[in-house]
Amino acid sequence: MAASPAYGEEKGGSSSLGEPEYGHDPASGGIFSSDYKRHDDLKEMLDSNKDSLKLEAMKRIVAMIARGKNASDLFPAVVKNVACKNIEDPNQLIRASALRVLSSIRVPIIVPIMMLAIKEAASDMSPYVRKTAAHAIPKLYSLDSDQKDQLIEVIEKLLADKTTLVAGSVVMAFEEVCPERIDLIHKNYRKLCNLLIDVEEWGQVVIINMLTRYARTQFLSPNQNESLLEESAEKAFYGSEEEDTKDTKAEAASLAKRKPYVMDPDHRLLLRNTKPLLQSRNAAVVMAVAQLYFHLAPKAEVGVIAKALVRLLRSHSEVQYVVLQNVATMSIKRRGMFEPYLKSFYIRSTDPTQIKILKLEVLTNLANETNISTILREFQTYIRSMDKDFVAATIQAIGRCATNIGKVRDTCLNGLVQLLSNRDELVVAESVVVIKKLLQMQPAQHSEIIKHMAKLTDNIQVPMARASILWLIGEYCEHVPKIAPDVLRKMAKSFTNEEDIVKLQVINLAAKLYLTNSKQSKLLTQYVLNLAKYDQNYDIRDRARFIRQLIVPTEKSGALNKYAKKLFLAQKPAPILESSFKDRDHFQLGSLSHLLNAKAVGYQELPDWPDEAPDPSVRNVEVPEWTKCTSREKRKEKVEKPFYSDSEGESGPTESADSEPESASEESGSSSSSSSSSSGSEEEEEEEEEEGSGEQSEDKEEEEEKRTKRKEKEGSRKAAPGSAGSPSEEEEEDEGAKKAKKKKASQGRKSHAETSSEEASASESSSSGSDSGSEAEAKQRKAPPSSKAGPKEISLLDLDDFTPPPPQPVASSSIVSTSLVTDLEGLTLTDTSLAPALLSPAFGAVRTYELLHRMAGEGLSVEYCFSRRPFPGDPHMVAVQIQISNNTDAEVKSLRVSEPKPLSGMRIQEFPEIECLAPGDTASVVMGIDFCDSTQAANFQLCTHTRHFYVSIQPPVGELMAPVFMSENEFKKEQGKLTGMSEITEKLMLPEKCRSDHAIVQQVTSAANVGRVPCGADNEYRFAAKTVTSGSLVLITLERREGAAAQLTVNSEKMVIGTMLVKDIVQALAQ
Repeated sequence: MAASPAYGEEKGGSSSLGEPEYGHDPASGGIFSSDYKRHDDLKEMLDSNKDSLKLEAMKRIVAMIARGKNASDLFPAVVKNVACKNIEDPNQLIRASALRVLSSIRVPIIVPIMMLAIKEAASDMSPYVRKTAAHAIPKLYSLDSDQKDQLIEVIEKLLADKTTLVAGSVVMAFEEVCPERIDLIHKNYRKLCNLLIDVEEWGQVVIINMLTRYARTQFLSPNQNESLLEESAEKAFYGSEEEDTKDTKAEAASLAKRKPYVMDPDHRLLLRNTKPLLQSRNAAVVMAVAQLYFHLAPKAEVGVIAKALVRLLRSHSEVQYVVLQNVATMSIKRRGMFEPYLKSFYIRSTDPTQIKILKLEVLTNLANETNISTILREFQTYIRSMDKDFVAATIQAIGRCATNIGKVRDTCLNGLVQLLSNRDELVVAESVVVIKKLLQMQPAQHSEIIKHMAKLTDNIQVPMARASILWLIGEYCEHVPKIAPDVLRKMAKSFTNEEDIVKLQVINLAAKLYLTNSKQSKLLTQYVLNLAKYDQNYDIRDRARFIRQLIVPTEKSGALNKYAKKLFLAQKPAPILESSFKDRDHFQLGSLSHLLNAKAVGYQELPDWPDEAPDPSVRNVEVPEWTKCTSREKRKEKVEKPFYSDSEGESGPTESADSEPESASEESGSSSSSSSSSSGSEEEEEEEEEEGSGEQSEDKEEEEEKRTKRKEKEGSRKAAPGSAGSPSEEEEEDEGAKKAKKKKASQGRKSHAETSSEEASASESSSSGSDSGSEAEAKQRKAPPSSKAGPKEISLLDLDDFTPPPPQPVASSSIVSTSLVTDLEGLTLTDTSLAPALLSPAFGAVRTYELLHRMAGEGLSVEYCFSRRPFPGDPHMVAVQIQISNNTDAEVKSLRVSEPKPLSGMRIQEFPEIECLAPGDTASVVMGIDFCDSTQAANFQLCTHTRHFYVSIQPPVGELMAPVFMSENEFKKEQGKLTGMSEITEKLMLPEKCRSDHAIVQQVTSAANVGRVPCGADNEYRFAAKTVTSGSLVLITLERREGAAAQLTVNSEKMVIGTMLVKDIVQALAQ
């Protein structure tokens, strides 16, 4: 009845604001309708309780939309009707799905409805729906941050949830919305620690990272008494041999003032409950626990994470890269942790370049007098690699080893000198740079090496190496008085053709020789300074004027002239070769910021340890008096207390003395307290047993884990209070008792269950760490692992290729052995070695193309090149670098791209407008073009404030792709999928100058933006890339046959691209 009059009124309506329309809009409210009353009748129908009216309203709204009318103001009412019904559905999956859909609608107008739905779902009986509510919180916060206060209330409510399903999701919401509200965690801290083992993997990662930051604000540093000693040790490691006695006395005084450290029980609870997660199959969980232990655990306990991290090195290359970044940082401060696993960091020929360099970093950090002999032999092999970046990094690593370990300095130096006769110029150049740094430590003993390096100036063309040789000759010209002037004479001849860095060192050499040997070098110096006076580079002109006034006495020269010799020939400190990871640990390990070594958006700083411990009582949960102790708990206490007592079994009188002054409130939970405090020590004993067992495989470990969990479940039904057994059985009984309590309570009284379980966890955690407070017990804990640390940790690795020898004392004379000198003498770079995993995309010279000639552009010339770097705005676009030069006498203003007319599917991202370009100036900008994997040109207008120029950019097929990391097996697997019509083969003859490995790789990578793939065969070269737009694989194989014959094969599902690529590569190889 109510619908018919309303329907009768719908015969007329208004098409725009206040404008009458006599049309047939079935949804308008009358002939004349003002905007504020529009759709009121439909809203009333949607809000009614009758389904028939709602259905009728929906029909009218659909009809309106079909006619193109604006119905956006009805959106909240429709959403409310569609979502609300499903949110009240009896099926939990439908309720959760409805909330997920509702929270995914990014329209601000429905924020109030979304907030109501989240509040209702947070109180839902189903934990799955509550978990979905936690997921919806960050979505709503990103849509409307003004709702923060209401959302915090919901988060606080969900944090109190006792189900493992909700815990990870609500902590994620907490981290997104209010990470600063640490007060919300206090009451839930112990519960989160106890639930952690059963939360899903990604929830574990989030909770562990949050608890790491929480612990840094609430507990004292467990290594505070060792921090001063550690600092002084670090100074000694980096070569500061002189010690200030005043500082030493101050350090000793401050150590004496510090109180003996007692670990907070809640701190111990966190460490104990995260330790089993080191066996997780998820690499992110293992990494999260490793960073927690590194940042929070006492120094003596951090070593347990090494085995787990080494296990991750058997995973994919992406996981290896992240793990090795963190291991490289850890190995600087905790070197002993990874020494037993040295061979796990040896480099394989199939490793990508990035992995090789990181493993090299770790090996260099782990080098000491005991293992340096083995490590240098390993480096000798690496120098033969074809991967130039890796070879350069190896030479730098040898230099670092020589700097840090004085006994092998001469051996390393002699080995590097042998490399100076290598046929590869890059190896020689890198060796020169490293030798220069090493010679600064003992220049007087190595005048022969300086003479040898002086001869290399005729052959070496790398600017940095030439500059290093000239600096050495100038700095130590008194050691080579006959050679230095002759080197200056040669360099004066080629001065105008040298690079700027070399010219500056030639000027310095001339000045130093003028001051020490003016008879021979006076005229040469004047000649060099005159050449530099008119050089194109203003730095060189300024340096020449400055040095002329300084060294040549004139009437105008001031008092500085007297001190010229002291200025130029002052004693310079030897450089300290340090690891690039030295100061990275101020970022939280495992974070993106640590990986990039730069603060990423959203990164939260790891707080410093507090000087005084905050009040631990904030984590206590109040328990009603009537639930404090049941008769069953009393019986259990009588039976278990003598068996679990730490004071009898482990720490003796020290423990009882420590626990005497505890408050009366803690006595109420004494039974669970004593059992949990012992479980820490028992777990360590259990770990020792596991480590001693040795030869188990990973599969057996997983089976053992499952069996343990099954036993824990059975323990909840049949836990025998007085049964004696292994440490693992005692833990199961403890767990079983807790679960039995929960089961019993849940049958009748919900509040009883909550309070008793909270009491159990609170009392357990509050006393579990009290045993660690005594120093006597700490010594006892350290003693057993140290007695069998060597073989037991090694055997747990289960690495097939790893059988390390037992540690043996090495005499100092054997370290600097003559065999090492002979080993390093034969260091050569051969072409038969395995190829690197990836060659830098910028291997060949970047080719430039003309976009606008200066004649056509009326003085404005534009060139472009493909930079082969990812375009920052969109990974599916090719980055095009454009260089604009103003060759006119007037300013060019408002340079921009206008009216891009790409073909269908193509997209162009214009460069930012250049407001003004002065006469003679050049501007460089980057624009992105999505060519849709096609070589068709992208057309657009280049505009100034006065003119428009029609231009187009046509890409070579090789620039439509990006290099791909791939192993040899992956390459073969993918190649097997791309056969038949996806495979193009071409036979060709290689010219004589293009038959070396270096020339072939250079020509292929200059023709196409591809990455090198390792290959075991000497006569094959493999490359891989993917198209920028669609990500289709492009695989290239070049096989050399007898003589100059070769066969090129390209596999790609894009046949057109494959055909064009074959043509381009054949053309490049024929040049």
